Amino acid sequence: MANIQRNRLLAQAGFFMLFLLAPVFDLFRLDLNLKHFFFLGMHWTLGLDDFVAGKIDATQAAINIVLRGGLPILGTIAFGVWISWKYGRLYCGWLCPHFSVVETINQLMRRAIGRQSLWDRHPLPEKNADGSITKAYPLYWLVLLPLVIAFAFLWAIALLTYLLPPAEIYGNLWHGTLTRNQGVFLTAGTLAFFVEFMFARHLFCRYACAVGLFQSLAWMGNRKALVIGFDRRRAEECADCNAACDNVCPMRIKPRSIKRHMFTCTQCNQCANACTQVQADNPRGTLLKWVDHECALDKSARDFGHHENIPAHCYEPGKKK
Repeated sequence: MANIQRNRLLAQAGFFMLFLLAPVFDLFRLDLNLKHFFFLGMHWTLGLDDFVAGKIDATQAAINIVLRGGLPILGTIAFGVWISWKYGRLYCGWLCPHFSVVETINQLMRRAIGRQSLWDRHPLPEKNADGSITKAYPLYWLVLLPLVIAFAFLWAIALLTYLLPPAEIYGNLWHGTLTRNQGVFLTAGTLAFFVEFMFARHLFCRYACAVGLFQSLAWMGNRKALVIGFDRRRAEECADCNAACDNVCPMRIKPRSIKRHMFTCTQCNQCANACTQVQADNPRGTLLKWVDHECALDKSARDFGHHENIPAHCYEPGKKK
């Protein structure tokens, strides 16, 4: 489980750097000055300049639109839907640069006020799943607020470089020669992201993110998709636990509930990791783990009031998932 979390953090860090550097190296961006995209260092256009110049006919122009526009877009959407159908919001939990910011702020906010969000009604237990103690110290606000501002400014800059030449933006920032429009964009963007990161980051992920919503809808359509399964036959073993799995969830959902109530699960696996730590001395192992195929059917069946037999191998230590 520790390896999973380490790999996830590495994937998040790598993709966050890619998010920042993609426009710098023209890996992907829209240039509003040139009015077309860049992709992998190349100009990505629909090839209609030749049609306007009379060098190709309408048929060739239509083929260019399909090959250079339609197919790449539809192919990307189809691939994303397929991944989501099998694995859920894997992009959110493992790659999304917004969600990595959410988790970072969550941890610092817990250290500042004992809660992952300003809107949580009750503080989290000081005792963590691994037995360590995390106490709240208001002095962490001196770290939290500057970091949120820095993240907000960084995101505003990144988005602007996806629209205008990065060399121009970073050069103007360095020399203090931003244009009026660039300054207004960065100021408004920083303010908007600060408010979102500080007060509404979970609400955005749960209700406002279109990418997350479509991933969840595809995932809910597959009863055998990867999901955090709960061995409900051993539910009494949760009695001595302080709901460690609920406490660590960055989306504030309850992983022991039915799949429908886990609609926004990001497959971060932190709940299963916490359960593994709590049950470290239990020879029967964890009660929470990733399951799929026939092992995932029970999780979905209970959405409709049914109870299917859980295959014996699904939760037994050392056996195939």
